[in-house]
Amino acid sequence: MITIQVGNSGTVYSGSAEDLNTLRDQFEHQHFLRFSGLLAPSVMAFVQPKVHQAEFQERSHEGIGENKELCMTSNTASAALLFLMNDKKLFQIVQAVTQCDQIGCFQGRVYRVNPGKEHHDSWHNDIGEHRLVGMSINLSKEPYSGGMLQIRDHASGKIVCEVPNAGSGDAVIFSLYHRLQQRITNVEGTTPKTAFAGWFRAQPDFLSLLRTRSQPVRDALVDQPSSHVLGSLHRSRQGVVH
Repeated sequence: MITIQVGNSGTVYSGSAEDLNTLRDQFEHQHFLRFSGLLAPSVMAFVQPKVHQAEFQERSHEGIGENKELCMTSNTASAALLFLMNDKKLFQIVQAVTQCDQIGCFQGRVYRVNPGKEHHDSWHNDIGEHRLVGMSINLSKEPYSGGMLQIRDHASGKIVCEVPNAGSGDAVIFSLYHRLQQRITNVEGTTPKTAFAGWFRAQPDFLSLLRTRSQPVRDALVDQPSSHVLGSLHRSRQGVVH
């Protein structure tokens, strides 16, 4: 069984080069991959309470049609997630299985979609700003209904895949092509969906990205209860690859 997990000491991969080739073939065929348990339990134990206590503001993304979501205000949880996802070993794995160009950074935000609150998404492709591959990580504490990733052929409108991601800490990476579009289906029932989502980008590099996130990063590094998570992140900032 292939394991890809991001934890206190960085990214751990248990598999062979042949396993990566298998994942590459799957990604090329179906345009997505699911990484079960990408975030280690210790990371989820740190992140989820802070996400639960965080402030969220309604936000609409420009240029993709009508849409609405709740976006989390930057805090120590978002700073920790930013550090964890900007791991060179994770970049190497994503590059190997997607055959994308060299990754410079991962940039994302924590969002929430509440059922019955007119929160919804529209078809879009995320092309531009040096984006290479998309990724969404489920941060929800409880299972939710709906909220699936759909990918369609832009020209024909045919749905080529529909991907649930209801496992806490699970991730889905997906293609960003001009001929494809994606959206998240409406969340149903009573339980909201919360996720950390964004893109692996060719530019900027991580240190350049950090200059725009300086205050949340400082908050994360001095937060004593999170030292077991962020100590390794501070070392990775100094160029240590685990």
